[in-house]
Amino acid sequence: MATLALATWATNLTFTNLTTPVIDAAVKSVYNWAGCAIGGFAQDAPQIALNTSVDLGFGGPPTSSILGLNGSTSAGLRLGYGSRNADGAFADAQLAAFVNGIASHVDDYDDTHLATVIHPTGVVASALLAIVEAESRNRTISGADFLTAFVAGVEAELKLGLSVYPEHYDVGWHITSTTGSIGAAVAVGKILGLDVDHLRHAIGIASTQVIGMQAFFGSMTKSFHIGRATQGGMLAALLARNGYTSSLTALEDQYGWLHVVSTRENASANFAELGKTWEIESNTFKPYPCGIVMHPIIDGCIQLRTQALSDGKDVNSVKSIDLRVNPEVLVLTGQTDPQTGLAGKFSIFHAAAVGLLYGEATPAQFTDQVVQNETVVSMRKLVNVTTDDSVSEDQAHVSIVFDDGSTLEKYVEHAIGSLENPLTVEELKTKFMDQVSRQIGSARAEKAYSAFTNIGNMTDVGKLRTLF
Repeated sequence: MATLALATWATNLTFTNLTTPVIDAAVKSVYNWAGCAIGGFAQDAPQIALNTSVDLGFGGPPTSSILGLNGSTSAGLRLGYGSRNADGAFADAQLAAFVNGIASHVDDYDDTHLATVIHPTGVVASALLAIVEAESRNRTISGADFLTAFVAGVEAELKLGLSVYPEHYDVGWHITSTTGSIGAAVAVGKILGLDVDHLRHAIGIASTQVIGMQAFFGSMTKSFHIGRATQGGMLAALLARNGYTSSLTALEDQYGWLHVVSTRENASANFAELGKTWEIESNTFKPYPCGIVMHPIIDGCIQLRTQALSDGKDVNSVKSIDLRVNPEVLVLTGQTDPQTGLAGKFSIFHAAAVGLLYGEATPAQFTDQVVQNETVVSMRKLVNVTTDDSVSEDQAHVSIVFDDGSTLEKYVEHAIGSLENPLTVEELKTKFMDQVSRQIGSARAEKAYSAFTNIGNMTDVGKLRTLF
């Protein structure tokens, strides 16, 4: 029974069960998420979500923090930024979780479990931190307890994802949000101390709130999926704690989650591996804020730009750009003429253009202004893409031809950020500081980095937000 197996494992998990590599991966996942949530708050989507919620009067007494809030929005002022609670609270737990979830995903800069293309941390951590801050009014929650609940939630969503991937994804579901709400329910249920049956009810309540379809990739609604899944998972655990009932076989029932959202499932086999094979160890971190299948092309184009400049060539004299990629690249990122920064994150044509023109791909290259820039648009039109089943999703062949007929070619075997070519700790810090400094300043960014990287040693995670 899948639901029982998952609830039993999560309920029994302790910090001592976590190996050193699992703890290391969890801490990296959390601080990478925090950087994305703080930096991503500068985007319109989380601010519209926050302002709309405040306008409608949503939210109760402030118990939890919106990580990127710095007083720059009218909602921030109305929530009392500058005179916030001594413990840093700005909003009630559901609103904080909702906004942090959106902010952490809107830049498409968050972590990725490559075997399922799930971005695991956004939903789970956004729900977990908000409820930990709320619960800290009554009790102290340590970093060890936080990480244990976090790992439980991440393992739940990733094992569930493995059980239905790729069929579930291929039909059009946004697998991060559809599995994430269940992962959030498990994590929050764990931190609330739910017993097995109550956690089974929480899993059921979360699973019926399935949300997210790929039609919305390239729009604000993609990150809305994450915010709502975050809220849904948290609400599921809170309702279950208070006696709200659900199906005790919500996942495996004939008309339950596994059979409704996928034509194939293998949950029993995957859940049998819980605590034996840790999926969080296979989590990866993005060097570029866009669809991950575009990363090899960006790598290749940046390297070819460097080579061209060293050879005395002008990238503006490029005549054509030829890409040979995995077929999934065009399925997910085939937008030829994006008009917004969000749409540019799903355009392989834009990815190649900015890699060659800028020699980098940071959030600054995925703004409306850059997507609409005439030079960028002209370069996008030079890109030709062919697909090849023999090329894996983290590989690419890139060839550029110059006006004088000369060519440069690059084969990217493993993109930066892949399991075979991961970001270093130094590169992860650079990524964090770049995002966070732009939103809250470099001094506070350093304090935030110190706080989140040391979360496992904290005696009271509920006070984390007061540290920066």
